[in-house]
Amino acid sequence: MVSGKPFLTVEQIHNKVGELAGRISADYQGKDLLAVGILKGAFIFFSDIVRVIRVPLMIDFLIASSYLKDESTGEVKIHYDIHEEIADKDVLLIEDIVDTGVTLNYLRERILMKGPRSLKICTFLDKKERREVDVPIDYVGFEIPNEFVVGYGLDYDNKFRNLPYISVFKKQT
Repeated sequence: MVSGKPFLTVEQIHNKVGELAGRISADYQGKDLLAVGILKGAFIFFSDIVRVIRVPLMIDFLIASSYLKDESTGEVKIHYDIHEEIADKDVLLIEDIVDTGVTLNYLRERILMKGPRSLKICTFLDKKERREVDVPIDYVGFEIPNEFVVGYGLDYDNKFRNLPYISVFKKQT
């Protein structure tokens, strides 16, 4: 069940996306930027942020998962990989939420093996207290407590992604 009051409102989300895009735009002036969205969860955040980043960029996606419903399986699966050439590009990996860091660290290591000029990570939400793997994150929207959240692309069992805000999700027992 989704809690009645949004955890993060539409206005808070909009303002943070603009703030992050401003920082990214400043950092990538004159660079060969490849923005990579991690699907499915980051699709809304990715779409919003790339439209307000003010430098030319290329776009690609990858689909990776390590969750089944609300539980981490501990095994990262790549369902769709990046098609753009990564070598000598400045890659920005864009994620919806970092929890344990296992999936993100795995993806980071895979990308680094392909020889990018640089690799930075942007996440909209960060649950630092759940971290199992130390992974460097360059741009963080919000640090959040250990709550299961849905909306703005985040799901429970592939539902609730379409909510325009982020809300805490509690399983009914």
